[in-house]
Amino acid sequence: MNITSLGYLGFGAPDPAAWRGYALDIIGLAPGRVPGRPLHLPPAGDRGRAEDGSLYFRVDDWSWRIAIHPHADNAGLLYMGLEVQGPRELEQALAELAAAGHEARRGTATDAEARAVTGIGFTRDPAGNAIELFYGPLVEDGFVSPLGMRFLTGDMGLGHLNLFVADFEACEAFYTDLLGFRLTDYYHVGDEMTVNFYHVNPRHHSVGLMKLAPVNAVHHMMLEVPSVDMVGMALDRAMAAGCKITASLGRHTNDNMLSFYMASPFGFEVEIGCDAIRVGPDWTPRYRGPGDLWGHHGLTADNIQDAGEAIDRKDIAQ
Repeated sequence: MNITSLGYLGFGAPDPAAWRGYALDIIGLAPGRVPGRPLHLPPAGDRGRAEDGSLYFRVDDWSWRIAIHPHADNAGLLYMGLEVQGPRELEQALAELAAAGHEARRGTATDAEARAVTGIGFTRDPAGNAIELFYGPLVEDGFVSPLGMRFLTGDMGLGHLNLFVADFEACEAFYTDLLGFRLTDYYHVGDEMTVNFYHVNPRHHSVGLMKLAPVNAVHHMMLEVPSVDMVGMALDRAMAAGCKITASLGRHTNDNMLSFYMASPFGFEVEIGCDAIRVGPDWTPRYRGPGDLWGHHGLTADNIQDAGEAIDRKDIAQ
């Protein structure tokens, strides 16, 4: 299977409106076009809000990349969109999923319109995460961040998503053997505790799988920017707004990312970073010791495990 990128993400939230100020005024996203909204109308005329209260945000020239939907019970991942090259690749992917005994449902035109894509299919990973395979996203010129931010996407996709998974072995086999993700590197943080990173394009990793807590949940989403100044300005805005900084400014040893982590309005964390390395077709997996070159205070195995268990208990700090 040939997945080309992590294309979009949809999250649930008890009150999506709490995400509007966070996304626009702290991260620097822009309102997206609500899928199905007529193309002759301005894309942000409704400030990215659908009739059901869902919010859509732009990161680049795609009409939207991140959606927050009303959901009383799930303040976490509702779906992830993985891009394929076209209709043949989508049909092949669904056939491979079905042959391997996994859910493989071809989407309708209405399903595709609901995500502003040309074609779509549906499956789930062994952790229960809904995965949407798609091609042909709606692209519009003129992305402008209200805060002057720019995000590195293009051939690397949206960013990355790190997941707690209860059945690590089954999830790793699904993403590598079936979806075609390739192991970039990994490290152990304790007995039978591991963090693995997987790529499908030049981004160091689009998906990370963590065998740290016996839960299925999102730990963090990462968005990459082109300069340390943008990282620093985002950190200033987060601190001024009283956001909980879960990991201080620092640089990772594996992907070289200079970043910080902050709590989002509901549950999972958001990493804003720059300077990550790119990988190529000749990349071979690395085994690394855990840790950082400097900083990232608070990003420890114990704290990450505690975060996963808190999510499982729905003990979420707002």
